[in-house]
Amino acid sequence: MGRITEDLIRRNAEHNDCVIFSLEELSLHQQEIEKLEHIDKWCRDLKILYLQNNLIGKIENVSKLKKLEYLNLALNNIEKIENLEGCEWLAKLDLTVNFIGELSSVKTLQYNVHLKELFLMGNPCADFDGYRLFVVATLQQLKWLDGKEIERSERIQALQNYPVVEQQIREQEKAYCLRRAKDKEEARRKLEEQRENEDRKKPSHPDFFGHRYKDSHTAPRSSSESVGHVQAPEIQEEEHNKEKLNESEDDLEFWNKPSLFTPESRLETLRHVEKQRKDQEKLSEKKKKVKPARTLITEDGKALNVNEPKLDFSLKDDEKRNQLILDLAVYRYMDTSLIEVDVQPTYVRVMVKGKPFQLVLPAEVKPDSSSAKRSQTTGHLVICMPKVEEVIIGRTSKPVKATADSPREQSKERSKPVEKLEVDPSKHSYPDVTTIVQEGRHRPRRLGSGHKVVPSEEEADFEDNPEVPPLI
Repeated sequence: MGRITEDLIRRNAEHNDCVIFSLEELSLHQQEIEKLEHIDKWCRDLKILYLQNNLIGKIENVSKLKKLEYLNLALNNIEKIENLEGCEWLAKLDLTVNFIGELSSVKTLQYNVHLKELFLMGNPCADFDGYRLFVVATLQQLKWLDGKEIERSERIQALQNYPVVEQQIREQEKAYCLRRAKDKEEARRKLEEQRENEDRKKPSHPDFFGHRYKDSHTAPRSSSESVGHVQAPEIQEEEHNKEKLNESEDDLEFWNKPSLFTPESRLETLRHVEKQRKDQEKLSEKKKKVKPARTLITEDGKALNVNEPKLDFSLKDDEKRNQLILDLAVYRYMDTSLIEVDVQPTYVRVMVKGKPFQLVLPAEVKPDSSSAKRSQTTGHLVICMPKVEEVIIGRTSKPVKATADSPREQSKERSKPVEKLEVDPSKHSYPDVTTIVQEGRHRPRRLGSGHKVVPSEEEADFEDNPEVPPLI
C-alpha cells in the first residue's frame, strides 16, 4: 500500500521545480494511499489538492491548509465528513463515491463560509429520503450540490421542512449504522477465515529425498526413500502444476463471489490484485534466463573483437601523424554520459549503454596520449590513438678498459692550464677578397702622346692624327 512521502510529493511537483514548500497544486491520485498525512506540514500554500481514487479512510491532517480552495477526495473509503474547519478558503469539496452514511456530519462544513460546491453523489447518504433538502437547509452558503444549482425556492422549502427532514435523516442514519456494524463483523470473520485457508494452503518444504513436511521436525526415513529420491524432480513439477491450477481456480472463485460495496471489500479486492501481481513478478523472474557474461579477454590474456551494440565503425591508419583513428557510428541523439571509452596498448573498448564494443588494434598505441571526441553533426565517436614510436638502437664501439690510475691522470689533465692558440694575421684561413685579382693581370692603359701607333703593313693609307684622342 502507498504512503505519502516527501519523495512522492517531489516527483509530482515537477511543475514547481520539485520545490514543495511553495507548492500551490498537488495531484496524488491513484497512488493506493491509505492515510492522509504530512501534507499540512510540507505544503501549507496548497490551493488545489487531488486525492481521488485512493484508499483514504479518514479526512485528517489538512486543517492547517488555510489557503486550500479545492479538495478532491472522490473514490475513497471515507465514512464521515470531519476535520475541515481549518480550511478557511475551501470553495469546492468533492466526495463522490465514498462510504459516507452519517449525513449529519455535513454540519461540520458550516464553518467553511466560502464553500460554494459540494459533491456527495454515490454515497449511501445520497439514497436517504430528504437528503438534498437536509443538505441545502444545513449549508446555506452552498450554491451547487452534486452539480445542480440550488434555487432560492428550493432553499426556502428546505428551511420550512427542516425539522421533519432532520428527524427522518436521523432514523435512516441509525438503521445504516446497524447494517454497517454487521458488515464490519462479517468482513472481519471472512478475513480470519481467509488467513486460516492461506496457512493451510502454504506449500510444504521438501527434504533432500523429495518428501514434504509442514513442520520443521524431521520425519523418520524408510527404506523406500531411494525411490522417492529418484522421483523427486517429477514430483516437484507435478506439485507445481497443481499449485498453479489451484491458484487459477481460487482467482476465478474470488471474482465470481458476490460481495458488498464496503471499504473492506475494496481493500480485499486491492490486496488480491496486489498478490496476483507479486506472484506474476516472481513467476516472470524465474522464467528469465540469465545471459552469460560476454567474454572480452580469454584466459590466456588474448583480447577478442566484440560488437554487441552492433554499430558501424571504421579504423584508419594515419601515417602522416603516425596514429590510428577509430570512427564509431554511435547513435546521434544518445547522451554522451552513456558512453565509456577505455584505450589499452593493444585494443580499445567502448561501452555503449552497458554493451561492449571491443576492437584489437593492428599496432601498439599510447593510451595516455589518446583522445576521444564526438562529432557535432553526425554524433559519431572519433578516437585518435598515437602509435608507439620505434626505438632505433645504434652500434656501439667496444668499451676501453680503464686502468687503475686513469681517473687520476684525467683529473691532472683537467687541472693543467689551457694553452690558447695565436693566429698569425699574415696567414688567413679564409680567402682574401682583395687578392682575388692577380697582380700581374694586364691593365688597360691609355695611349699617350708620346706613344706612337705603328701602322701595320696592311693599312698603307693610315695617317696618324695627333689631335684625335686615342681609343681605349
